[in-house]
Amino acid sequence: MNSQNQVESTLKEILEVVKPLHEDWVTRIKIINELREVVQSIENLRGATVEPFGSFVSNLFSRWGDLDISIEVSFGQCVSSAGKKRKQTLLGELLRALRKQGDFELKFIPSARVPILKIVSKWQNISCDISIDNIQGEIKSKFLFWLNEIDGRFRDMVLLVKEWAKANGINNPKTGTFNSYSLSLLVIFHFQTCVPPILPPLKDIYPTNVVDDLTGAKVDAERRIAQVCSSNIARFKSSTSRIVNRSSLSELFISFIAKFSEINSKASELGICTFTGQWEYIANNTRWLPRTYAIFIEDPFEQPENSARAVGQKQLIKIAEVLPKYSSAGTSGCAITFANAVPSVAAAVQELKAFNLANAASRSENGALNTETTVSICEYEGAEWTAPAKPSISEAEPFGPTRSGLSASATTDSETKDR
Repeated sequence: MNSQNQVESTLKEILEVVKPLHEDWVTRIKIINELREVVQSIENLRGATVEPFGSFVSNLFSRWGDLDISIEVSFGQCVSSAGKKRKQTLLGELLRALRKQGDFELKFIPSARVPILKIVSKWQNISCDISIDNIQGEIKSKFLFWLNEIDGRFRDMVLLVKEWAKANGINNPKTGTFNSYSLSLLVIFHFQTCVPPILPPLKDIYPTNVVDDLTGAKVDAERRIAQVCSSNIARFKSSTSRIVNRSSLSELFISFIAKFSEINSKASELGICTFTGQWEYIANNTRWLPRTYAIFIEDPFEQPENSARAVGQKQLIKIAEVLPKYSSAGTSGCAITFANAVPSVAAAVQELKAFNLANAASRSENGALNTETTVSICEYEGAEWTAPAKPSISEAEPFGPTRSGLSASATTDSETKDR
C-alpha cells in the first residue's frame, strides 16, 4: 500500500470510530424529550419550545459530541429575543426544576455573552448547553447542514479537523483556542480556496447577512432563507461550467494542514472571510476595525462578528506550532501521528480492525457475505438526515445503523466535549 492509500485508509478508520451510531442519535433525542417535559412543567415556560441546534442539527457531531439547545419563549410566532436579564431569570427557573429532578449535573453561567445553563446527563454523560431564543444559532446550524448537500466530503473533513484539533489541544475556547464553529469555517474556507474550488463563496448561496433577515414571523423568515439557499445551491451544483474537484479525503486533509501552517504570520494582516471566499486585508475592511483579535475568522451569517474571538495571541502561537509539525511529518506520518494522538480513538480503530478481520474470516468460512454484522468504513457515505419538524424530534429517523461490535465506552471524561 502506497503512502497516499495508507493515509486514506487511516482517515476513514478514524471517521468510522468518530461518526455517531444509531444509539448516539437515540440518546440525544431522549435527552431533548426529557428537557421538553421539564420545560413544560415550569409555569413561565409553558408553551415554549425546545429546539436543538449546533453540530447535532448540522450533522457534524461526533459520538462524544455535546448538545446545544435553544428554548424559544416567543412561542414560534415572531422572531424576537428576550433581554439578557429575562434570559437569566428563565434559565434560573430551569436550573431549579432540573436540580429537583436530580438526573443532571448543573452549572449556570449567567454572565456569559449569551447566558448559558450547562447540564450533563448523569446516565448518558452527554453535555448540553441551554440558551434562550438562540434563533441565530439555529439558522447557522441549518446552513451548515445545507452545505453538506453540495459535497459530502465537507462533513467528513469537519469531523476529522475537529478530532485532530482536540487531539492537539487546540479545540477549546476556554483555554483560548478554536471553538468547533470556527474550525468548521476553516474547512469551508479551505474548500472555497482549493483548485478547483469545492464550495462557492457563501455570498453566492445567500447574498446578505443572514441574521439581518431574521425578522417578522419566524416560520416565514426561515422559509425565505431556506428557499434562497436551496435555489442557489441547486444552481451551483448544476452549473455546466463548474470544474469538479475530485481530491481524495487524504489530499484534502493534508492540503488543509499545509494551507494554514503559516496562519500565525498571516493573521497579523489578513482575516478569513468565507462570505467572499478569500483572505481579506484587515486594514482595508472597515467593519473589522479596530483590530483587537489575535486572529479574525468572520462569522459569515452574523457579520462582522469574529467566530475566533476567544483565541489569544499566546494560543495562536501554540496553534502555529502544531500545524507545521503535521505538515512536515510527510504524507503517511501526518495521518498516523493524528491517529495515535488520542488513545481512545487509536484503541477504537484497532478494535474496529479486529472486528472487521473476524467478520472477514467468518465470511471466508461460510462462503457468503454476512450483511448483518459487516462494518464498512464507508457505510455512512451518502446517507442523509432530515431535521425533524417541530415540535416533536422523536419522529426523526436516526442517522446510521447500529453497530454492536464497537464499544461506546472508550472515551475519557476529557474527551466528552465537542465544542
